[in-house]
Amino acid sequence: MASNNPLLSSNVITNAPVALGAPMTVQGAVQKTGILLGIVSLTAGFAWDRSKGLHADASVWILAGVVIGLIAALVTIFKKEWSPVSAPIYAAAEGLLLGGISATLDMRFPGIALQACMLTFGTLFGLLGAYRLGWVRATEQFKAVVMVGTMAVALVYLVSMVVNLFGAQVPFIHSSGTIGILFSVAVVVLAAMNLVLDFDFMEQAAAAGSPRYMEWYAAFGLMVSLIWLYMEILKLLAKLADRR
Repeated sequence: MASNNPLLSSNVITNAPVALGAPMTVQGAVQKTGILLGIVSLTAGFAWDRSKGLHADASVWILAGVVIGLIAALVTIFKKEWSPVSAPIYAAAEGLLLGGISATLDMRFPGIALQACMLTFGTLFGLLGAYRLGWVRATEQFKAVVMVGTMAVALVYLVSMVVNLFGAQVPFIHSSGTIGILFSVAVVVLAAMNLVLDFDFMEQAAAAGSPRYMEWYAAFGLMVSLIWLYMEILKLLAKLADRR
């Protein structure tokens, strides 16, 4: 079964050249994920330290993270063989983004960043355990639901960004009202479901004998989902805290 995640689709495995040397392994992809997580943690800590109490600095790290992260992500997607270099750059940039945003929100809602971090890793390890035990499987129906849901959320966020340029907002979804919270809960669940597709991709790519650099690409895909999950959990917690 091949993933329907846009970043980790079946075409990615099919179109990857046959490995000339040692092929990728699941263990190798997991190790690369650990490396990327370490990079994110380091740069996030740096941006956090520079942003706490200094809103101007926070905006600098957030902007740098968005721009560099977007460029690195596009390079990784279109030049997968460059992923051993571009994926770590992406991780470093996203760390700056997460550190700046987390510090800004933590000043408003003390402790929110730690809560979001714990919930994110709790979800990751919980789903990984369920996947390894066979309780959760990336069936074709599961993949179709996740794909449609992810595309729908991406469309909503895109529309929201466009209307924001004209000084308007998509109603309800960004508010701390009931609809806004329910929307965030749904997106958190969807982001978590994408992790299952990432696990499936690692196994399928390794089984297909993909080149070793695909370990970095698989790790990159998992990081995209994990960072998205963290951001959505952080947003949900901020909405809940704002209601108190």
